[in-house]
Amino acid sequence: MDKIGTKIPTVLVVDDVEMNLLILEEILKDSYHIITAENGKEALEILYHAEVLPKIILLDVFMPEMNGYEMLNVMKTNDSLKRIPVIFITTSDSESEALSAGAVDFISKPFQPEIVKLRVMNQIELKNYSDSLEEMVAEKAAEITSTLDNMLQAMANIIEYRNLESGSHVKRTQFFSKALIDHVMGSLSPYADELRSLEPDIIVKSVALHDVGKIGIPDKILLKPGKLDPEEFEIMKTHTTIGKNIIESILTHSDTPYLKHCRDICYCHHERFDGKGYPRGLKGYDIPLSARIVSLVDVYDALVCSRVYKAAFPYSEAIKIISDGRGTQFDPFLTDAVIEIQDVFKEISLQNQ
Repeated sequence: MDKIGTKIPTVLVVDDVEMNLLILEEILKDSYHIITAENGKEALEILYHAEVLPKIILLDVFMPEMNGYEMLNVMKTNDSLKRIPVIFITTSDSESEALSAGAVDFISKPFQPEIVKLRVMNQIELKNYSDSLEEMVAEKAAEITSTLDNMLQAMANIIEYRNLESGSHVKRTQFFSKALIDHVMGSLSPYADELRSLEPDIIVKSVALHDVGKIGIPDKILLKPGKLDPEEFEIMKTHTTIGKNIIESILTHSDTPYLKHCRDICYCHHERFDGKGYPRGLKGYDIPLSARIVSLVDVYDALVCSRVYKAAFPYSEAIKIISDGRGTQFDPFLTDAVIEIQDVFKEISLQNQ
């Protein structure tokens, strides 16, 4: 079978009549690389193994083993193949049905060489234009996303510096989260599949914004060298809602998994598994998994690092406090996972002071 070429546009011609294949190849061979198949099944095999997909497919309607309609239906279920334009090779009484099935155009039998050339050329030009637009949009989206990522990361660092931290808290919580996620995904936990569906790398990136709402907390409360009184603590608790509102203001312009994770983490990382957390008192699995992860790593880091209001706890004592919160403050399975990799957490903490 011919190999799909890469230097000139490729046209895949599918027809069970050898004479039709020969005629179409003769008409198009001066401008395109032509490959052929005798039925839909054979054509799909070519497409599945192609290094470079054809720019267009000329597809007969009535063929043995798999007809043109059946092949097009299969293509519609494949993200790569469904974007290839299909021109049906039809008889005059099947043109309406062919277009209704999803073809971009049709060529009637018997073939008129100039009509074949023009219809193929027009559809390939449209495909090239569409591909060019998609590429431009993708590049612009990537540029905007990169700018947004940098802005949000800078905002997270500003919060840490304002909070008299070196900025290492952000890095450590991200490293802890990655270690915990990797451990869970390597286990037989039912969380493993859920984490894969949530795009774990994006969760880790989103962790940096967990305290972005502290930008709205007054310095006299944020930097108080001691325990907050009840009124001050109520104000401090609002950083979760402030953070959610900041992220949602961005979400109205850019709805991405990254920002959705940021919102969930900002809003819910102080919820407790027993429902006694804030701001909404969510319980158990109603708390987003990403926030349940950050709840653990944030507390662990707060315990093992000194703050303006307390000295650092020994690592063993921090793990005991985490263990005591199993099923009350923290997700039981995630708590067990942290205990299992406590040496990894300790090493991360020591290397990122």
